[in-house]
Amino acid sequence: MLHLVRHADAGSRGAWVGDDFERPLDDHGSMQAEAIAVTLAGRPVRRILSSPYVRCVATVAPLGQILGLPVEASDELAEGSYAEALELLGSLAAAEGDSVLCSHGDVIPGVLWVLARHGLEIGDRGRCKKGSIWELEVVDGRIVAATYRHPRTFGAA
Repeated sequence: MLHLVRHADAGSRGAWVGDDFERPLDDHGSMQAEAIAVTLAGRPVRRILSSPYVRCVATVAPLGQILGLPVEASDELAEGSYAEALELLGSLAAAEGDSVLCSHGDVIPGVLWVLARHGLEIGDRGRCKKGSIWELEVVDGRIVAATYRHPRTFGAA
């Protein structure tokens, strides 16, 4: 299984003073990150990858702490990198065990759009709320199903 996580709440981009790369999670986002960690801690996660943006790393850091795994910063998951993210998903689909990938609201819908164009039934690809998880089921190295988990379904709303 590949768990594609949208970073948690980090306040308004427009209200943030400074480099957007450094924008941290707000209090609600920190609670969402904890809920994501509890939700995914029971999975056989072998790797945690994240966009290098502070808000993405912070979203999956609690999971890394629970599982004793490092959060690997990956430019392939940064804003504007959906083609690179798709390639990364392909390489991880061939690996054993679950991987968690944290990215942005432009990357995740782009990845889902391409997967849908290649025949994967996704439904409403527009669903990508902050703190949400897309679970991508992998069989024999191929993504065969996608399920959206809204944050409120696991206590992260």
